[in-house]
Amino acid sequence: MAKYKRYDYSQKVFIPVSLEDQLMPGTLEFVIHTLIENRLDMSVFDDRYNNEATGCYAYNPKILLKVVLLAYSRGITSSRPMERACKENVTFMALTCGAHPDHSTIAAFVSSMEEEIPFLFTDVLLVCEQEDLLGGTFFALDGCKLPSNASKQWSGKISEIHKKKDRLESKVRQLLKKQIETDKEDQDNREDSPERLNRQKQIERLKKKADRLGKWLSDNDAKIGRQGREIKSNITDNESGTMVSSHGTIQGYNGQALVDDKHQVIVQAEVFGEGQDHHHVPPLIDGAKANMAAIGHDEDYFEGSILTADALYHGPNNLKKCESEGIDAYIPDKDFRKRAPGSKTKQRRSAWDIKRFRLKDFRPCKDGDMYICPQGKFLKFITTYNGIIYRQYATDAGDCMRCELKARCIRVKNAKRKYIHFPVASVAGNRCKAMADKIDSKRGRKIYNRRMAIVEPVFGNIRFIKRLDRFTLRGKIKVNIQWLLYCMVHNIEKVANYGFA
Repeated sequence: MAKYKRYDYSQKVFIPVSLEDQLMPGTLEFVIHTLIENRLDMSVFDDRYNNEATGCYAYNPKILLKVVLLAYSRGITSSRPMERACKENVTFMALTCGAHPDHSTIAAFVSSMEEEIPFLFTDVLLVCEQEDLLGGTFFALDGCKLPSNASKQWSGKISEIHKKKDRLESKVRQLLKKQIETDKEDQDNREDSPERLNRQKQIERLKKKADRLGKWLSDNDAKIGRQGREIKSNITDNESGTMVSSHGTIQGYNGQALVDDKHQVIVQAEVFGEGQDHHHVPPLIDGAKANMAAIGHDEDYFEGSILTADALYHGPNNLKKCESEGIDAYIPDKDFRKRAPGSKTKQRRSAWDIKRFRLKDFRPCKDGDMYICPQGKFLKFITTYNGIIYRQYATDAGDCMRCELKARCIRVKNAKRKYIHFPVASVAGNRCKAMADKIDSKRGRKIYNRRMAIVEPVFGNIRFIKRLDRFTLRGKIKVNIQWLLYCMVHNIEKVANYGFA
């Protein structure tokens, strides 16, 4: 007969636990605990509490911040799992000294850190400086587009939102009409029948959505983009934006980070509700200058340093800002890889273009600023493209629809007209052209190739190791707090790995 060890769930067990022994030197939780207790100025939270004379005791902000930072380092972004961890996980218990703040306290603490988070971020940056983790000579800039706590199904222009509201109201009228018809046909139809109750719930749900849209439309105007045209608004979070990412079209924010190359420390971070990066360099540089000034550096800290960013940042505004700050920037245009010696893209396109028309097949017109295609149609000047590097010409709408040579001329299947871009000779003061020449040089390509090894691991760490796959808050201010907290966790981890133990 088999024999097993006895067990009894009613027995009582006392487990001696030393809280300090759970925070072992060299671990991330130990560094978080040490920095918050000894190196960060936590007095910035004192002004928010007015309970000296009356009121109950509040949770110490040190405890709450430790919980949030450790939770973020482990991929926990929701306040309820944080509360559960404080009750079940011995490491969280050690950080909180056995306290277990509820989820509402944690959530309110995170979302209300607008004034304190810049000081905390610069304090961590100061620790990185004191631990000799900053190089100060080479920086890389990039962004990470993440979904936010907003549905893209609730996005649209004002006219589209009006149509959505009208459709909901129309659906409500149809359901009410159907209900009336059902009552006439069946006089014995009970009011508590499942079919009737489900229909009433559906009507109430649709009316609630329509009322919500109506209230939003009465309180908000059209959202205007940088080009002066209306862009899509969002009902749940109007500061977020619809943007194309590597994971498809999302409704979210574009988290930017400026990274020092020595140990990949983030010196400035901010989120934006737009996917395009043409205007993100100035605010990031200004913010980084303010951070470095806060830890004791001069305003010319970035003068003479190297900055790299990908082609999405190539634009006159960004290049002008780098030039005014004395930064040696390397920001390529979108076609720089095609110009690279031995480029496979260039070779493949050359083979593809054997039987297609090229720029030399379009003759300039002597009577005006136009070109003539092989079929005799005129391509008129439209605009300059990429500063004044290219001039863009196009045929009139419909000229190319029935052209016999369309297959040799236009690549896009349903295109209505032909566009051509003629390069313009280098002009003094043209920053875009000067940057293209700079990137095409041997030194420029060598420097730019360092960018990916500096900034991409940062986003890999935050997004995949720390599991920040979406922002859980709404509004630019709150989302920016969450982004800065994650960047703080990244920098603290650098302190743990390369600084004190």
